[in-house]
Amino acid sequence: MTTPFRLHYAPDNASLVIRLALEARGLPFDTVLVDRATREQHGAAYRALNPAGLIPVLETPDGPLFETAAILLWLADRHGGLGPAPDDPGRGAFLKWLVFTSNTLHADLRMLFHPEQYIDAAQADVLRAGLTARLRRHLALLDHAVAAPDWPGGATEFYLACLLRWMALYPEDFDRGWFRLTDFPALAALCARVEDSDAARAAARAEGLGAQPFTSPRPATPPEGTAT
Repeated sequence: MTTPFRLHYAPDNASLVIRLALEARGLPFDTVLVDRATREQHGAAYRALNPAGLIPVLETPDGPLFETAAILLWLADRHGGLGPAPDDPGRGAFLKWLVFTSNTLHADLRMLFHPEQYIDAAQADVLRAGLTARLRRHLALLDHAVAAPDWPGGATEFYLACLLRWMALYPEDFDRGWFRLTDFPALAALCARVEDSDAARAAARAEGLGAQPFTSPRPATPPEGTAT
């Protein structure tokens, strides 16, 4: 590597969260495109880095890291500025909302986007209908948390902005009218402040996300690779 970090990414995928964090901290990194069109993430070379075959992987001086929340926590602890330090009173709130975002919100979105991986295709719409109601409850909880004075901010905001972007765009074969960012004013404000950052502008240029990637998202037109 020519830098301490190498991000294995696909445009407008979970790797976008890590790109935002690296850009926000001014950490130099190289990128390696993972070709989703050829399912490169399931090949032997990629699985040597992440045996689960999921994007992203961040190669570091300590070895390859995977799982978005784990990478964010490692970066926060090693380089600061992405969340409260371990001895900060706000650390607990940071951890609980980061893990909720990863293990609950993002996990439910995966089922919404790829129901065929979890249930017979004939039942996909039933699963999705249940998930949209559940997701709106998650968003209401988060909207309340983000508006509270003890909201810890940090890298969780990058994660949430990306998930909210994808809710507005996907799945393409399902009515997305269940989600309106304006229904959640604190989350809408979060998207606006992430969008108004040098990190977001750099990521948008690199991945073809457009001028308003979080407040008014459109499908990515990346210079390389594919988002789906």
